[in-house]
Amino acid sequence: MKLFQAEAVLPTKYYGKFRLFVFRSSDGKEHAALVLGKVAGKKNVLTRLHSECLTGDVFHSLRCDCGQQLEKSLKQIRKKGVGVLLYLRQEGRGIGLLNKIRAYKLQEGGMDTVEANVHLGFEPDLRDYRVAATILKQLGIRSVILITNNPEKIAGLRKEGIPAKRLPSKVRSHKLIRRYLATKKKKMGH
Repeated sequence: MKLFQAEAVLPTKYYGKFRLFVFRSSDGKEHAALVLGKVAGKKNVLTRLHSECLTGDVFHSLRCDCGQQLEKSLKQIRKKGVGVLLYLRQEGRGIGLLNKIRAYKLQEGGMDTVEANVHLGFEPDLRDYRVAATILKQLGIRSVILITNNPEKIAGLRKEGIPAKRLPSKVRSHKLIRRYLATKKKKMGH
């Protein structure tokens, strides 16, 4: 399955000069891989699978730690001098922006993030990591050190034949998201 579509150099303000690869999955979604250094044929490549989060990544929402996780991962990759950040189009743990905002409204009424997704008729997490594994394979990566707190990301890559070790990601949490993070830890194993 060929996902690769395009590549260009992407100089960034804070994190260095990356190569930006764009991949299109069979559902038409376009995913990005920010690559620093030479990763083809390498083992234990520092990697972050980051699901799109408009509210956290762009608007710096205090409802989640996504933007902080993204920034910290890019800093870690820059410091290492080699690595990959996959930006996966899986907004709202796979439910999309509209449903994510509907879930936010339910959370305003007292539900936690998992209860809100379930109330809307979804699983707590709809993400699938097959596309991520395919992208890593197309980049020639043999194994990864995954910056994550999510055991499902590790399991998803391993299931698709990508050996993965976990590097926990700790960020300072704002008081507004402590309940959200506690729910993810208790109900989702993060």
